[in-house]
Amino acid sequence: MKYWMISVIMGVALTGCAQVEGLFDREAASAPAASNDSADEEQAGAQSDDSAQTATVSVATARTADGFDTSTNAERAEAVAAAQTTSGAAELGTTIASLGAPTEPGFWLKTPLTDRPGKGRVDYPDKGTSVVVDLIPLDVLPGAGSQISLAAMRLIEADLTGLPEVRVFRLPE
Repeated sequence: MKYWMISVIMGVALTGCAQVEGLFDREAASAPAASNDSADEEQAGAQSDDSAQTATVSVATARTADGFDTSTNAERAEAVAAAQTTSGAAELGTTIASLGAPTEPGFWLKTPLTDRPGKGRVDYPDKGTSVVVDLIPLDVLPGAGSQISLAAMRLIEADLTGLPEVRVFRLPE
């Protein structure tokens, strides 16, 4: 009975893999990315500051982490630079973070470590990286873990399929 139940659970868990199969597979995504290059060039040409704009594709057609991450180079630089100048931050604690919904743009952390929205900083000690994020309360039991945005997870250089342990700080208002 125990082995039957484990088989059912594993089967259900593996069915979810098909939904994200192409998300991190660069070879499978190379053809769709190539077809979007001309549209990206037109979009970038319409921007007054081409160096601050990153190539983005519609989230509906995105197949890679680069496609889902719609943040610009300027936004990324600002989020990292702001993390270096956050004096007076109050430590909320340590949490295990999983990748949140990749279609939700921005730099955010949904966590049970906070009970109100606000600005915060996430430190990833394994890489020595930090990023400023929007803290969003997550209504789960303490210790249940947190969800971090794709853009923020990429900036702290965490493995997108991993469960990094991060330190969370609330910034002064």
